[in-house]
Amino acid sequence: MTASDRFYLDKAEPGSWRALNGLARKVAAAAEEAGLSRALLELLNLRVSQLNGCAYCLDLHTRYAEEAGVGPQKLAVLTAWRETELFTELERSALAIGEAVTELPDEETRLAELAVARAELTDEQYSALQWAAIAINAFNRVSVLSRHRVRPRPDAVEEPAPGAARTSAAAVGGTA
Repeated sequence: MTASDRFYLDKAEPGSWRALNGLARKVAAAAEEAGLSRALLELLNLRVSQLNGCAYCLDLHTRYAEEAGVGPQKLAVLTAWRETELFTELERSALAIGEAVTELPDEETRLAELAVARAELTDEQYSALQWAAIAINAFNRVSVLSRHRVRPRPDAVEEPAPGAARTSAAAVGGTA
């Protein structure tokens, strides 16, 4: 097998892939029962996928987040969520859990991060968000290892903005 050959892990063992999808359905049901919105779960999915560098999942969950009502401003600043006040305490808790589960920092840091989130959440929400982070991490790994491709979507074709040839202060990092 050469580096250019693709090995689709999900297709090579469809039973395991179906089991992983079954886990995702159980996690989604637990999250719904805990009163967690689809938009919140998609923010968590996106942040974990950013950390894991999974382009396929980033593309997929950006679309799902938009469908769930997450606005473009939150999507644009998600990597810097700690530096803005755009996110609710519930969203911040979910994002902190996603990062702790994904990065597995040293125990002291991990426990401190999770304690802040834990204070904001019910037992059911805390559990559901941890399971959601575990599940998206698994999907990220399957997609990264399988090198799932991001294909252009017809609705995502970008057209140059009017006056795009101009250079403005905002385009180079300044303010307009």
